[in-house]
Amino acid sequence: MYKLIAIDVDDTLLRDDLSVSEQQKQALAGAIQRGVTVTLATGRMFASAQKIARQIELNVPIITYQGALVKTLLDGKVLYERYVPQDAAKELFAFTEQRGLHLQLYTDDILYAKEHNDKIKKYSTLTNIPYVVEPDYNKLIELPTPKMLIIDEPSYLDELAVELKALIGDRTHITKSKPHYLEIMHKEGTKGHALRFLAAHIGCTLEETIAIGDAWNDHEMIEAAGLGVAMGNAIPALKEIADYVTLTNNEDGVRHVIEKFVLNQK
Repeated sequence: MYKLIAIDVDDTLLRDDLSVSEQQKQALAGAIQRGVTVTLATGRMFASAQKIARQIELNVPIITYQGALVKTLLDGKVLYERYVPQDAAKELFAFTEQRGLHLQLYTDDILYAKEHNDKIKKYSTLTNIPYVVEPDYNKLIELPTPKMLIIDEPSYLDELAVELKALIGDRTHITKSKPHYLEIMHKEGTKGHALRFLAAHIGCTLEETIAIGDAWNDHEMIEAAGLGVAMGNAIPALKEIADYVTLTNNEDGVRHVIEKFVLNQK
């Protein structure tokens, strides 16, 4: 019997129109009624993930910022947090300034950008979160941040990732949640680390966990889980390492997993 299900949000739980079907909500509720802890595991900030968790009536700790923050929904209690190391954050900031890159910062669950532009506007719309413009990042970079995000063309980000791994890869976790999002967290700010923590927190083994995702930033938790599931729309590399490949996000692939491995089990 599985006791913990961790579900990615974008392109996994959410359909392309950012909705969750009623049938999918019913499957989630059915798993919860059976005593299964159902949680989100997302790169989104807590405030954004919180809105989705409330929409599907979750009342558990959720994994946010790619695993850098695990926080309870009701009272906002922080259970697990890892910030980008201060020296690495400053080196990354200097790197982005040198290259003229769009860098977003997150402090106290507030989204910051240096200017109004299409990148931050689109991101804000997608995550349903307002942003604050702060032209002077020098003071923000001194504050704790669970994640730093660069938005650019996918192929260019792949090149930057190689450079950044050489520069700060010993202290940070660098991944992509979407082709045009390059995200930098603490070395232990991964969904895999957060899944291990949450399993221990609720008192279950990793063999009793299911992790479901679509992108490479999900691979750590899919490899760690007892049942690692890739969506039908997942990238090929994730499907290769998954234990099971479900339907796409538009076909309620999450519901299919819950019905097959939880609700239909005797």
